[in-house]
Amino acid sequence: MAHFDRAALRQALNGISGILVTPFDAQDRIVAAPLKPIVDRAVEAGVHVLVANGNTSEYYGLQAHEAERMVQIAAEQIAGRVPLLGGVGRSVHDACALAKASRAAGADAIMVHQPPDPFVAPRGVTAYVQRVADAADGLPVILYLRNDNIGLAAIEALCRIPQVIGIKWAAPTPLVLAEAIRRTADRGLAWVGGLAENWAPPLYAVGARGFTSGLINVMPKRSVAIHAALESADYPLAMRLIAEMLPFEELRAQENNGTNVTVVKSALRIMGQDCGATRPPSAWPLTDAAQQRLEQLLAGWGLAR
Repeated sequence: MAHFDRAALRQALNGISGILVTPFDAQDRIVAAPLKPIVDRAVEAGVHVLVANGNTSEYYGLQAHEAERMVQIAAEQIAGRVPLLGGVGRSVHDACALAKASRAAGADAIMVHQPPDPFVAPRGVTAYVQRVADAADGLPVILYLRNDNIGLAAIEALCRIPQVIGIKWAAPTPLVLAEAIRRTADRGLAWVGGLAENWAPPLYAVGARGFTSGLINVMPKRSVAIHAALESADYPLAMRLIAEMLPFEELRAQENNGTNVTVVKSALRIMGQDCGATRPPSAWPLTDAAQQRLEQLLAGWGLAR
């Protein structure tokens, strides 16, 4: 059963959407226990929304039953303290099944991954999202747009699906975002910066509010401080806070962005909160040079165990 109504969820989306890692044991099986300190730390720091089965969760590395298990674990550990979004995607049947499972687990909304299929028709995406939204049986829907190649007409059609209340914009195209916001202003949607802390200032400047974050697994207080600076329009402070964590994000961007989750899980291991390895095709482990740089960073931040 969802814990937050549509209005409360809409307000929370103006904050930080923290994407939770998926913990694996030494046998590469999902385990619940390592997630608890991460969830507790994020909630206590003031992270506004938590997301299971996002990209930092290695969604595309999970089997269908594992994705269902992950949203159940997240719901149990969050226990209604903040809204939970359940990521869904892959084939339309997979996405519909996971939407139903996420609703049953107690997710407050579903986040629909943009289909990575090589043959995506703009009108086909609209049909896909509508079917998934219907399967969610009343849960609000957040779109996760990683590129705007489908065009503004299709984006507007997606935004006018009745169940859609927000969009996570993960394309580095602020001017296209500004036009999308203008075209759909009558709907009062939540527009969330989907490119983490680094891109939050330029996306804020054109009308997005809040941002997604994988950093919250490791250092949620820093994400909350950046959000507070942006909300008060103190861009110099926001940029300084971002600059201090930029080396962490630069490590995540190595190897064609293939160390994105590797760095987060490696940092958790250094902190004494091992969540296991990442799965291929993610890089694992870090190179010796990257590992050394990460250890130095965490030691400097007082996080190394």
